[in-house]
Amino acid sequence: MKAKIHPVWYPEATVTCACGNSFTTGASVPEIQVEVCSKCHPFYTGQMKYLDTAGRVEAFKAKQAGANEKRVSKTEKRKLKREKKLQEEAERPESLTALRNKK
Repeated sequence: MKAKIHPVWYPEATVTCACGNSFTTGASVPEIQVEVCSKCHPFYTGQMKYLDTAGRVEAFKAKQAGANEKRVSKTEKRKLKREKKLQEEAERPESLTALRNKK
């Protein structure tokens, strides 16, 4: 093995879960914070956790409301851009004297 290229190994790294459970394992960092562990994960406990379904439903409805808004297609955008460019060209003065008199 090459020297000074490998991370430091911590054989007694502490893993702490959001539920309060903690255990030790080997890792390249001394402390690890996790949100779910085998003591609180629904797959292992068999219990269902309450999820914020109201917030998810509201977010979905807001997304659907945004999808129902009128959208402008690319061809319509191009047409509007072309018309705007033609309008600007039409408003441009024809000569230097017209430019000087415009001010």
